[in-house]
Amino acid sequence: MSIAPDVTNNALVRLDHVSKSYRNAEVVTDVLRDVDLVIQKNEVLIVLGVSGCGKTTLLNLIGALDKPSSGNILVDGEPMSAMNQRSRTEFRRRKVGFIFQFYNLLPTLSAIENIEAALEILPLPSREIRARADRYLEAVGLADKANKFPGQLSAGEQQRVAIARALAKEPAIILADEPTGNLDEETGLGVMQPMTNLQRANKAILVMATHNPRMTAFADRVIRIDHGRVVEIPRVVTRCP
Repeated sequence: MSIAPDVTNNALVRLDHVSKSYRNAEVVTDVLRDVDLVIQKNEVLIVLGVSGCGKTTLLNLIGALDKPSSGNILVDGEPMSAMNQRSRTEFRRRKVGFIFQFYNLLPTLSAIENIEAALEILPLPSREIRARADRYLEAVGLADKANKFPGQLSAGEQQRVAIARALAKEPAIILADEPTGNLDEETGLGVMQPMTNLQRANKAILVMATHNPRMTAFADRVIRIDHGRVVEIPRVVTRCP
């Protein structure tokens, strides 16, 4: 049975019997096993699990950074298996926004310039790039830090810039790998609100891997990866507004 919400005609991403294994010398490690998963547009899906359980692997498969050992992944009904290397790269550049635990900001660029650099891959005039960068920096509450360099920002502020940078592309898919893992609890919860606000405004999907169960308050659905299997966790709290 597919792990999916009741309504599936709005599906953006579908995994059908997806497995992923890695071979090291003569040892084969099964990371994901026969995963069926449907993710709807405008949905926040939280992926829980201990370190090394396969959370990052799942995100890498959805983001076309890796390929499954077996099974199919479809985005808007189109199979990823039909993409060549060039089209996979273009898919990542235009359709996917990545947010990581470590912010990966360019230290020699200001906050606004980090966002603008991410937008240069899009067919936008320079005026629109600056306007969009300004808009997203304001959306994460850092309009007054536009000209600050990463080294002049706190950890939480750097992550907010990273969120603005990823979402300013207005991607259909946002993949966040432990985005609060390098932050204290209060700061981590503080960066979740602008991230999910922007995700909802753009009607994108957000798939977030975390080991912190408190972050599930922002989710529409929660799944756990356990020994390579994906299990849905019943919701016990309402998603944060």
